[in-house]
Amino acid sequence: MTKTILVVDDEQRLVSLVGTYLTQSGFRVVTASNGLEALSAAQRENPDLIILDIMMPEMDGYEFMRKYQAGRDTPVILLTARVEEDEKVVGLELGADDYVTKPFRPRELIARVKAVLRRSGVKAPEAKVLHVADVRLDRENHTVSVAGRFVNLTPSEFELLAALMSAPGRVFSRLDLLEYIQGVRFDGYERTIDIHVKNLRAKIEPAPSSPRYIETVYGVGYRFARE
Repeated sequence: MTKTILVVDDEQRLVSLVGTYLTQSGFRVVTASNGLEALSAAQRENPDLIILDIMMPEMDGYEFMRKYQAGRDTPVILLTARVEEDEKVVGLELGADDYVTKPFRPRELIARVKAVLRRSGVKAPEAKVLHVADVRLDRENHTVSVAGRFVNLTPSEFELLAALMSAPGRVFSRLDLLEYIQGVRFDGYERTIDIHVKNLRAKIEPAPSSPRYIETVYGVGYRFARE
């Protein structure tokens, strides 16, 4: 089935260029020039992935994510002309799966799109269900529950949790986890993992400040606690 990609940016030349590459790669493309248009288009089209500029008139990318992403798990790739780490951190904390800094090569963006869609799709892993302590992860149905309570995770959070749960007690470095959830290596930075872990703890931990499931191994990385 053809995947629908929503491209949101107020630079029409960029939207046209990205749209052309996506179409040539077999995707259906929907476009919007600001956050308000994007909100309407996203609700109407229910896209499989959103490529979202941060700085836009009417409604910026951050506000769009706050309004549209509540209760949803649509993958988002942020486009940003800013290189400050804080800008990327804000987007990731709001649930973005990846980011691309302008200017970028269209083929790089297409590779990122395919990688994120692979993470959000159904896979054929060795174990379809992972169950450790009170946490149950079902790869086939792409669901996670904690003590019977279902939680919504972004594709990156889901894959990060799956990696950690696949080997309880094993310590994964940030670079290990970054490679695992990105699938392809570009300019990903290891701080990304810290943000995803923070978001994941907020969703699955009874007390995120005193994590029971995802433990920090200082100077090394993270591990999922043994039962």
